[in-house]
Amino acid sequence: MENFIVSARKYRPQNFSTVVGQSHITTTLKNAIRNNQLAHAFLFCGPRGVGKTTCARILAKTINCENLQPDGEACNQCHSCTSFNEGSSFNIHELDAASNNSVDDIRTLVEQVRFAPQAGKYKIYIIDEVHMLSSSAFNAFLKTLEEPPSYAIFILATTEKHKILPTILSRCQIFDFKRITIQDTVDHLQEICQKEHIQAESDALHLVAQKTDGCMRDSLSTLDKIVSFTGGHLTYQNTLEHLNILDYDYFFKVMEAVLQQDVATALLIFDEILQKGFEGDNFLNGWAEFLRNLLMSKEEKVLHLVEVSGNLKDRYKQMSGKVSPSYLITALHLLNETEINYRMARNKRLHVEMALIKLCFLQQAVTLVSDDQTGEVVKKKLVADGAVPQKLRSSFIQAAPGPKPMAGQSATTGSIAANEARLTIETPPPAVNQHIQQTAAQPVQPVQRQAPPVQPATAPVTSTTATAPRPGQAAGPQPKLTGLAAMKEALAAKQTVQSVREIIPITLGALHVYWEEFIDTFRQANKMTVVSNLQLAVINLAGPEEIAIVSRNIVQFRFMEEEKLSISAFFKEKFHNPAIVLTLQLDETQQTMDIGPAPLSSREQFQKMTEKYPLIKELKDKLNMELDF
Repeated sequence: MENFIVSARKYRPQNFSTVVGQSHITTTLKNAIRNNQLAHAFLFCGPRGVGKTTCARILAKTINCENLQPDGEACNQCHSCTSFNEGSSFNIHELDAASNNSVDDIRTLVEQVRFAPQAGKYKIYIIDEVHMLSSSAFNAFLKTLEEPPSYAIFILATTEKHKILPTILSRCQIFDFKRITIQDTVDHLQEICQKEHIQAESDALHLVAQKTDGCMRDSLSTLDKIVSFTGGHLTYQNTLEHLNILDYDYFFKVMEAVLQQDVATALLIFDEILQKGFEGDNFLNGWAEFLRNLLMSKEEKVLHLVEVSGNLKDRYKQMSGKVSPSYLITALHLLNETEINYRMARNKRLHVEMALIKLCFLQQAVTLVSDDQTGEVVKKKLVADGAVPQKLRSSFIQAAPGPKPMAGQSATTGSIAANEARLTIETPPPAVNQHIQQTAAQPVQPVQRQAPPVQPATAPVTSTTATAPRPGQAAGPQPKLTGLAAMKEALAAKQTVQSVREIIPITLGALHVYWEEFIDTFRQANKMTVVSNLQLAVINLAGPEEIAIVSRNIVQFRFMEEEKLSISAFFKEKFHNPAIVLTLQLDETQQTMDIGPAPLSSREQFQKMTEKYPLIKELKDKLNMELDF
């Protein structure tokens, strides 16, 4: 039975021209070889499976080729090339830094560098996963890497460039490998399928390329698995089944249901997806990718960013014509928030279903009103100065219930008057009410963007900050108050409002309840020292409007003096009585009781112990122990 060789090894590139997706690097290396401008140290960095080690081996073989081709490629026929292909070349040394990362391994390598090659021009040292070297190994390698012998060339490869010391980076010629595009991966897979006589649909190869995310080694390994699974016949359906990917047909069906606001159908499709074994986050991720492709399909300039097969791209373009960009952007934002909060959700299925329901009715939330005259599209919004579009105003009036219109008013006008009257917090005087009714009786004019001129006698009250005239004051134009007069007016208004509030009678029970509430504010702030001081104090009712707080010691009394203003303001606010007086008292009898007995010295403590336990003194005498007091 012939030994099976995986495609990643069997079809590994043997020269620069067969390297996929890295033409910017292979062209540079071939020109450097032809012009004899080779650096003494190279650093190949980039994602996994994109050809770093492969290019390092090709470069090592090409440098020592005895019959170099005019285009900078190796001949693959000379002794040096054949010995390299067979793995028996003595001029190429490959070191895995992941398992040989100590300083002793690097010192052994440095010792080998001193010996010149027996055949060929150069000795090439390939160090893979170089970021795994320890700091001491890097330092031991610095001098040799900076000034190697003329025949030594170092090629370092890594997937994590940021872990390499800057002193190493400055001594190397750095080449950044990029991810292989989906189209390049598909073309390479099709070429291998033709060589292996494998029947593969283009859509199936696109799925493989998208799943592996630019890694050619993973693409070839995945291809081998699917070939074994399907018996050499790759179709779109069996590739979906093997890779556990959601079919795009599901997303098109969900999109149709969402556009028709058919919540039941959308939820049934999602249930079918769950029955097939997919998780909710898989659906959210695929649905967001689907909406992103729809958004890209609306512009020809970015259509190439939709990396799918030709047939699927046509379906995307057809579907994108039914959806507005505003809807797609808002839906993508909603799905992004849903995916972020998915892990924290307790009921994950309901979390995704709520997102689907929101998407079904999202079209109404972002409905755009087109101006028939200018064709410009503006969002529905409420303007702070009251300039509400007529269409939006009518829709709100129909939705909001209100009182029936008065005689001589239309239904729309009466509803507008009712809604405007609801905007005020305090009930205006009768004169203002009469003025509002007169204003509401006038026909509604189209809303203008320019602010109407201010008329003091006829301006309707529609703001919470509007000041109504006092009950005995004329409704004519009033002079504007400034400076001290304005402050007096504001203070008088504040006192008027405070006098309206009914004073709560002070009782001992209410006093203790409010005192506990005051202490609880400090307890919630985790200020336990303040809480203990407040709890030790005794609060009493010294008179009808006098509250007394008795402290047990001088420290507590000083603390109460500092907090007197805040305590007084608290009780004044609770009882609605600004005339409350707070007095502080010190109970000196409690102060002496709190001090307690004086502490005992060490000698006195020992005497008390010996009086209570005579065996301690006997033990001390037998052991001849001396006490250090």
